[in-house]
Amino acid sequence: MRTFDIKPLDRSLLPELQDKIDNLTKPKGSLGTLEELAKQIGMIQHTLSPVLSVPQNVVFAADHGIVREGVSFSAPEVTAQMVVNFSKGGGGVNMFARQHGFRLKVVDCGVNADLPPIEGVLERKIRKGTSNYLHEAAMSVEEMERAVEIGAEVVDMVAAEGTNVVSFGEMGIANTSASSLWMTYFTGIDLRDCVGAGSGLAAEGVKHKYEVLSRCMKNYRGDASTLDIIRYFGGFEMVAAVGGMLRAAELGMIVLVDGFIMTNCVLAAQRLYPEMKEYCVFGHCGDEAGHRLVLDYLGAKPLLSLGLRLGEGTGAICAYPLLVSAVNMINEMASFKSASVTKYF
Repeated sequence: MRTFDIKPLDRSLLPELQDKIDNLTKPKGSLGTLEELAKQIGMIQHTLSPVLSVPQNVVFAADHGIVREGVSFSAPEVTAQMVVNFSKGGGGVNMFARQHGFRLKVVDCGVNADLPPIEGVLERKIRKGTSNYLHEAAMSVEEMERAVEIGAEVVDMVAAEGTNVVSFGEMGIANTSASSLWMTYFTGIDLRDCVGAGSGLAAEGVKHKYEVLSRCMKNYRGDASTLDIIRYFGGFEMVAAVGGMLRAAELGMIVLVDGFIMTNCVLAAQRLYPEMKEYCVFGHCGDEAGHRLVLDYLGAKPLLSLGLRLGEGTGAICAYPLLVSAVNMINEMASFKSASVTKYF
């Protein structure tokens, strides 16, 4: 599989970043998380004056074979219908992208439908959905590698457009099931605590989903390596997001992380390249069962907690203004010296 050269953050500039922030006209530490964000972004970009350029959100779309087992509240045809809706600007992610000045890319990497060419949708279909991992691996090794390449390719596209902060989203009915399995295998957290309502299952539906996924784990005969778990239970859209995140980190971009599914993509990506997590800013803690647990496992501090569970990258985009505030703080606030203000802490 493709390899990535992801460098640990260079912390040599941290003392100067801290000094600059501490000498802005405010009590020391009084802007809390914004100060931590400014330092992280400054280290990612290795500058005392960071900038955010051409933010983009990439939505990868694909279907899951496990949907045939009744693990989702939503009908399987919704994936294809929502891709069309995105192309027309009608999705939640479209609205937030317009509000916050994001460019949006939608990528079909495995939708189970014969979609015609659609303006605004990149056609990169591997095949029409993954296999049913209750009985067999979701994808072959070659398909997994292709999904990683698709993610990296799209990040190269956004980087060529001047983007230095990118978020990822997903559209794929039943992808919370795949995420729950990645989570339990990669964290050791009991599957029962990883399984939630997804797009709207009631208690009985969540119980059925848990029972199906338990059977999937019992039927699994792989070697339990990181790559095999990714391949066996993943979705094409999720593996593409992993590839995109790794390439973005390799390029020194800020990776703005969305909800439960994308957090589990970070979980998978950092199993392969631990350094990539330093480039991640976690946008929010969502309302899907297990999201807080996986965030805690990663040691992540999400910026927002709004009860969101839509996916698509919506929570990440909603958090973006806080990155803008952090960058504006370090660049635009006067220092005590320049403003002739006596330090008051």
